[in-house]
Amino acid sequence: QVQLVESGGGLVQAGGSLRLSCAASGSIFSINTMDWYRQVTGKQRELVARITGGGSTTYADSVKGRFTISRDNTKKTVYLQMNSLIPEDTAVYYCNALIVPMPLSVAENYWGKGTLVTVSS
Repeated sequence: QVQLVESGGGLVQAGGSLRLSCAASGSIFSINTMDWYRQVTGKQRELVARITGGGSTTYADSVKGRFTISRDNTKKTVYLQMNSLIPEDTAVYYCNALIVPMPLSVAENYWGKGTLVTVSS
């Protein structure tokens, strides 16, 4: 069973920083793209940042220059360093990864359960 578990959320004042982590576990052959999404109650889930297996990154315009996504393939973990946080960043942050499980099968999208980030003004 493949699982994604996020950690690192919490309450922070505007201008502060948080680092989110998401670790994949289970019977995994390979991990392709790893993403961070966020969702505010009543709104659609939005893509915040993506990192490919080769390390290429993309960001939502709203977080460019403030957030940095990275990954450690040996630990099967993706990180999201969030700096200069603003109240509008308040949301539940979800990890998503495109994973080829073992025994070998087609790649599937897996989701974590989310971690809450609250930025106070």
